[in-house]
Amino acid sequence: MIGFRYLTNVVTLELDAAKCNGCRVCLEVCPQAVFACVDKRAVIVDRDACMECGACTINCEPGALTVLKGVGCAAAVIEGLIRGTGPDCGCSIEPKADSCC
Repeated sequence: MIGFRYLTNVVTLELDAAKCNGCRVCLEVCPQAVFACVDKRAVIVDRDACMECGACTINCEPGALTVLKGVGCAAAVIEGLIRGTGPDCGCSIEPKADSCC
């Protein structure tokens, strides 16, 4: 799925560089190549590619990464693919201030 994009500047992914121990697990588990290793620490190189799956946060032992997994249009796209339906995050029915659309 590398190359996937939905909306720019809405991803909830955050990295606390001070907590990163340089283990590189986030690089291994991220299906979107969001991370790189610079000076023996993880850096976010493509934030908008993040699909908020949560793999990085689940596997980040020092807790340097946070993301609200399963939110927004990315989750809707994935669920639509699994179910064989179109993506539907529900925000087009009742748009909210914090809506993904």
